[in-house]
Amino acid sequence: MGDQDKLAGKAKEAAGKVTGDDELEAEGKVQHAKGKVDEKIDELKDTAKGAYKAAKDAATKNDKQ
Repeated sequence: MGDQDKLAGKAKEAAGKVTGDDELEAEGKVQHAKGKVDEKIDELKDTAKGAYKAAKDAATKNDKQ
């Protein structure tokens, strides 16, 4: 979803610049930023899932010893 917002935001931003529509340009900047934030959130979720799995695997390994 982040990629779609980033691309759509960039397109709106460019269209706003070309047409002189400051509101559309600003809307595009906001949407692009939202896409970047969404991507970072997804990355953090993946990192947290990986850390949880590693901790769980380590705990399971220690229980078996």
